[in-house]
Amino acid sequence: MEALKDESARLIRDLAERLFGAAPEKVVVEYPPRPDMGDLASPVAFELARRLKRPPRAIAQELATALPRPAWLARVEAGGAGYLNLYVDRTAALRALAREVADLPPPGPIVESIIVEHTNINPNKAAHIGHLRNAVLGDSLARMLRFLGHKVEVQNYIDDTGVQVADVLIGFREILGWGLAEARGITEPLDRFCWDLYAKVTEMYEREPAKRAMQAAMLKELEERSGETGAFADWLTRALVGCHLDTMRRIGVHYDLLPWEGDILALKFWETAFDLLKRSGAIVRLESGDRAGCWVMALESDKFAELKEAEKIIVRSNGTVTYVGKDIAYQMWKFGLLPRDFHYDLFREAGEDRVWTSTRVAGRADHPAFGRADRVYNVIDVRQSYLQAIVAEGLRALGHASQAARSVHFAYEMVALTPKSATRLGVTLSEEDRARPYVGMSGRKGLGVKADDLLDALEAEALREVRARHAALPEPEARALAHAIAVGALRYFMIKYTRNKVLAFDFDEALSFEGETGPYLQYAVVRARGIFEKMAAQGGPTEADAAAWAAAATFDVPEGPDAEEHWSLVTQIARFRETTAQAIGGLELSLLAKYGFALAQRFNTFYHRYPVMKEPDERWRRARVVLTWLFIAQMRRACDLMGIPLPDRM
Repeated sequence: MEALKDESARLIRDLAERLFGAAPEKVVVEYPPRPDMGDLASPVAFELARRLKRPPRAIAQELATALPRPAWLARVEAGGAGYLNLYVDRTAALRALAREVADLPPPGPIVESIIVEHTNINPNKAAHIGHLRNAVLGDSLARMLRFLGHKVEVQNYIDDTGVQVADVLIGFREILGWGLAEARGITEPLDRFCWDLYAKVTEMYEREPAKRAMQAAMLKELEERSGETGAFADWLTRALVGCHLDTMRRIGVHYDLLPWEGDILALKFWETAFDLLKRSGAIVRLESGDRAGCWVMALESDKFAELKEAEKIIVRSNGTVTYVGKDIAYQMWKFGLLPRDFHYDLFREAGEDRVWTSTRVAGRADHPAFGRADRVYNVIDVRQSYLQAIVAEGLRALGHASQAARSVHFAYEMVALTPKSATRLGVTLSEEDRARPYVGMSGRKGLGVKADDLLDALEAEALREVRARHAALPEPEARALAHAIAVGALRYFMIKYTRNKVLAFDFDEALSFEGETGPYLQYAVVRARGIFEKMAAQGGPTEADAAAWAAAATFDVPEGPDAEEHWSLVTQIARFRETTAQAIGGLELSLLAKYGFALAQRFNTFYHRYPVMKEPDERWRRARVVLTWLFIAQMRRACDLMGIPLPDRM
């Protein structure tokens, strides 16, 4: 239907130009609200009426009479006050859709080279539930972009020189009195150990505020990366990143490259960017006032009109660079605007799954090419909108307006828990918190839920349901099924809400087999596959047979009172690619989640009303076999883009 909409728009525009000597720059073609209004419709006559000073219906009638009739177009009518209603040849359209789904064309030329940066967990403690939303959104964004023909590189930026790492190192030194040797002896999971230690550091600062002054010295040691502190920091951060990768692997998230902030400093990315910023006049040094000695960037864009401050500090008076300064250098490198590059090495390798890392020393020569993107998506929560705007402003100030425009901040709101779910996961709540619609998390205060704890709880609950339904299922298979259900529940829940909405994770809602959930989508596909299993057992067509029929287009769409509902399912199946493109265009991935749910609902209704094997009419039976297969094929693709695994049973 996407292709038919595009061709319809082209035909209408060409005809309007020929008949009237004028045509809109973009002809809108949409889906009518009712089948009797056509399969496609265009309001083009209303726009032309304003230009031509003629009634819209008369223009629509003239267009309907003269519009060319390609093979797929059955008839055209002027409808209502002036709509142009198009009715397609449904058999031809369904055959074209079936061929496309059965035999996807080979990938064409790369549309754009894109970097998606996401997750970005500070390497100081375990990942929490907020990181899961970031990772799921970023991973799904990358999958959708690849599906649309882009070359996508996924990066997970590691801030190993920031205050969070400084604080946990202070905790080892001041609270535990430990160095690297003692830390290496920790027997429990390191990310969990550091989670508790980090909270204790916050408590120490509250009791003894003067000790917070240790942060500045520790940050300096981290940037210099020498001696015992440097060795301790390198070991600790890399070990914690390994824990984070293990967590994210559980939900199917993969990264191509781990760029380290410490390497940006060591390889003089920042010094090079700093020199370019100074020479261009993008930043200036203040000589007086309370910011004397600081290098600042003027904030003149309309985006900063409401700010009280007219400039942003890029380099502090003590010579240390702020986060945003390093981010500007990193963003320049992503676009190939910085005359420097990392060295690269493998961080981990498991078969064909390789995760590369930047390194400041000579690495491997056989590394893939990284960076030099046409477009960059930074997946970071909405609280970072100001800093992300400054990063783009830095590119603009350097004369790179095009790259600034293609620096996309994929912002999203925070993740919280419903009080019931928080209590279920072991969070102690006050009576006031219990009355709230959701409870916010704070890792610094130790109020939060580790990502692995949430995944463990989801899998345990799913396993109970699996055992209740399949008591004889061997334990390894039962656990694998529970894992698939838990991942599907989590990933769908993280995507289905609009990104500007605070997500209050609800345990029971996410795992439900009914309603707008991941398990509902999984169950719909399993049920559809079950139709083929039953048919095959009776000597009927298999999924392979249906795929062959689809590819060869050896079926019809009979006319009759039930044709509209069959066609309604066809059009829903056909909107998959268009919906994916809309989700990317508007940076609203929930559109794909809603598409999957609506398609599953429509098929389930269809399945209950229209039998397949028991249908006596051979033409209807074959059409329904193909429709069932098309549903399975498109749902597989939709679930794959959302990262939802599809088990063999539910």
